[in-house]
Amino acid sequence: MSRRLASCVALGFLLSLSVRLVAEEPAEQVRKMEEKWAQAYKERNIDILSTLLTEDFLITVEDGSTYSKAGYITHSADSSVEIEVAELSDMHVRMRGGLLAVVTGAYHEKGKSNRKKYEYHDRFTDVWVRVGNNWRVLSSHYSVPTK
Repeated sequence: MSRRLASCVALGFLLSLSVRLVAEEPAEQVRKMEEKWAQAYKERNIDILSTLLTEDFLITVEDGSTYSKAGYITHSADSSVEIEVAELSDMHVRMRGGLLAVVTGAYHEKGKSNRKKYEYHDRFTDVWVRVGNNWRVLSSHYSVPTK
């Protein structure tokens, strides 16, 4: 193989790798934001939660109840709930253009509510939208998997 051809092949490989890394970057950003959200919820960090949710955020929880941003934040601030575990797993981030991401996965939460122990194992779907240079959660849905 000529030196020039080898250089072109190497350059093509580097360009394709660069394009792939740039394409993966937003998905990794969203994945980190999901983890930040779970940690902020566990720690009842309302300031961080407020910045992660769009103004028209809506969450649907296991029993079918829905909450707006204000309702979710009020629930998250409830001091009678003590969260010991808030774990995400099996996360998949699907990008749609540079403005929308859909995240699916499993969520495990364990703690105490009014001094009574509880434990949840849920599946979730979160819709993230790009707002300026940041990602915000637009919608979230939790459900209990059947066996």
